[in-house]
Amino acid sequence: MCYSLKIVQFLFHFITQEALSCMFPAVIFLSLALSKHFALPHRYDILLVICLGTQWIMYHSGLETRDEIKVIAVFHLVGLLLELYKVHMGSWAYPEEAWTKVGGVPLYSGFMYASVASYICQAWHRLHLEMVRWPSPYWIVPLGALIYLNFFTHHFIPDLRWLLVVLLACIFWRTGVLYSVDHRCYRMPLLAAFFLIGFFLWIAENIATFFGAWAYPDQVQIWRIVSPEKISSWFLLVIISILLVVQLKRGRKGKKKRVRNARALGAATRGASD
Repeated sequence: MCYSLKIVQFLFHFITQEALSCMFPAVIFLSLALSKHFALPHRYDILLVICLGTQWIMYHSGLETRDEIKVIAVFHLVGLLLELYKVHMGSWAYPEEAWTKVGGVPLYSGFMYASVASYICQAWHRLHLEMVRWPSPYWIVPLGALIYLNFFTHHFIPDLRWLLVVLLACIFWRTGVLYSVDHRCYRMPLLAAFFLIGFFLWIAENIATFFGAWAYPDQVQIWRIVSPEKISSWFLLVIISILLVVQLKRGRKGKKKRVRNARALGAATRGASD
């Protein structure tokens, strides 16, 4: 098979799996587009019902496990707390009316963050992701906390995002992610994966603001492209969601290993007693 045909085949399978992993975000974007096109009243409330229904379907269809739902719910709360603070500080706004608004934030907004965690969980299954040289929790847990806190504290003290990016580069520079496409295994530096996801989330943010999901101060009167500086924000926010998912997967993997060892030990003990 010629080299160019292999590339086309790789891209076809990779894009297909990525698209399937984006089911939850795709539902949100489609709902935003249709609700704006048909000028539905109280569409933030309608979007909340759609998001809840989508999450219910994905769980009961087996696309997401109970443990994954827990991680998605945690990231939903992480995002919702950030939304409440940012709207209060005037970073952006939700101008439309809704019954399900708290502190000026519609409850559906948390699902936009949850959909990122859903994408990572889906990609983990479909691309058979595996982390190589994953850093110690003693490094990544405090780093994740610092990243999240910086979204709040930069309103009062200097923004530390670039310092955090340097720390990330130092901690994750040896870490890679293995993924499988069409039964072939590939490796990518994890920092590159962080950037790519952050970049595509910035594109998604432009689409979302265009359809009125929320509005930055300079978008209230007329839509404008979101500043490319936001890529760094998504870059950092993605890391929090990946940390949650990876810790879940590694925890479950360790639990299964302990169960297997316990069973093997039990079998060996019974065999010795016989």
